[in-house]
Amino acid sequence: MANHKSALKRIRQSRKRNLQNRYYAKTTRNAIANLRKTKDKKEASVSLPKVVSMIDRLAKKNIIHKNKAANIKSKLTKHVNAI
Repeated sequence: MANHKSALKRIRQSRKRNLQNRYYAKTTRNAIANLRKTKDKKEASVSLPKVVSMIDRLAKKNIIHKNKAANIKSKLTKHVNAI
């Protein structure tokens, strides 16, 4: 167990951030899955920018790697254009 005040604070902060990061990542994964299931071109075109924004936010906060974010965005854009 941590013996220093700063270490205890670090543990509290990392636990809180981990919980937030898991929530944002899960929400984004659900949005991606919903976009992939969509068969309607108009609906997919409307939701694509929102999902891309969520992915960019995850990459900016280092929750996912920037290259993974780019790959996901590319595949989603191809999917929407192919509908």
